[in-house]
Amino acid sequence: MDDKILHLKEEIERELSAASDLSSLDQLRVSYLGKKGSITALLKGMKDLAADQKKAFGADVNKLKEYAMTKVEEKTQELKKKQIELEIAAMPRFDISSPAANEMGSYHPITLVQRQCETIFKSMGFTVEDYPEVVTDYECFESVNIPKHHPARDMQDTYYLENGQLLKSQTSAAQNAILRKYGPGLKENGVPIKAIFPGRCFRNEATDACHENTFFQMEGMMVDKNISISNLIYFMKTMLSEVFRKDIKVRLRPGFFPFVEPGFELDISCLICGGEGCPSCKHSGWLELCPCGMIHPNVLREGGIDPDEYTGFAFGLGLTRLAMMKYGIKDIRDLNSGSLKALSQFTDDE
Repeated sequence: MDDKILHLKEEIERELSAASDLSSLDQLRVSYLGKKGSITALLKGMKDLAADQKKAFGADVNKLKEYAMTKVEEKTQELKKKQIELEIAAMPRFDISSPAANEMGSYHPITLVQRQCETIFKSMGFTVEDYPEVVTDYECFESVNIPKHHPARDMQDTYYLENGQLLKSQTSAAQNAILRKYGPGLKENGVPIKAIFPGRCFRNEATDACHENTFFQMEGMMVDKNISISNLIYFMKTMLSEVFRKDIKVRLRPGFFPFVEPGFELDISCLICGGEGCPSCKHSGWLELCPCGMIHPNVLREGGIDPDEYTGFAFGLGLTRLAMMKYGIKDIRDLNSGSLKALSQFTDDE
């Protein structure tokens, strides 16, 4: 029987050397290591051996099996490497010194609008901050005056992770960090806190022409002594007139947001239908663009700012909706569609 093992080992080596592709190698593997393979057949033949021979024979067969498995794996890696080399060799060669093609890529319309807004606010003395998309419950809710079980959370049903963190449902999640970052400069040197922080937000809600589960906002805030609603209106009107390069009809109506008091909804006259009513504005003629208001004293206090000495405003500009208005995009879902035909037609010059 030992001769059978030796003969089988030599046969495996010979056939492995002859295997030229992965398909034939797999057939070889099955013929030796499969349920009906030659090595398996040797183990089944142990029943005909004497009791004192079975242990040694079984150990030799298991060594052969391990040897065969190792050799098959080595051959597999060898053939995969050769296959990759052949594919690379068959690829067309590119001259990296040749001029680029005339057809250039384009920026996403939200990127264009975001960069334009950043430029406008930087010209008015605001800094541009970045903030993670994955945040804690404290950052997204508790630090901005939305405690646990507050009904306002129902409007922001969001995506929680197994570790208790979540995908931020609003850019307001950065407010506390910004207040703490620039608060010392405000108190020691009298330098106002003026910052914007754009980012992607996530909410678990049904999609339609004006709602998406993934969208972009730009949070902004200013804190100093004697800041009022008039400051907020000035900066928002200036930003909108620069973005659209014309005077835009807006309205300010009362709205509830736990992190501002008083709170407002800044609406823009729908530029898609001219204010007559369409699916994008829910046939109202107006599109909610910017929840805003005076920062709640609790939020200032939580950020280390004395609300008896300082006041401030905050706004949550909807970049996605702003892009829709600027470029006449009728359905918000087009922005996440990945359709290059739909998204490649916009430029900085528009």
